[in-house]
Amino acid sequence: MGKYFGNLAKISGVVYFRISPYEQKALKGVISDGVPNLIRRLKGNVFRIAPIFMGTYLLMCWADETNRALHRKNPKDYENDT
Repeated sequence: MGKYFGNLAKISGVVYFRISPYEQKALKGVISDGVPNLIRRLKGNVFRIAPIFMGTYLLMCWADETNRALHRKNPKDYENDT
């Protein structure tokens, strides 16, 4: 026994590459390359993504309006009530 937890088994031929989360840069190149690069990337994707968002927005507006209309009481059902 006498082995420590990290040295319980020796595996040969396997190499692990790990990067600490503190060493990663998630937004690398967005700020350092400047604003023109960000604008260029947004212009390249806006025509792909904007129609999907617009269609979803219009569908949700139509669904909300239809839901309100279907759940509204009909005043003609209550005309003869006293």
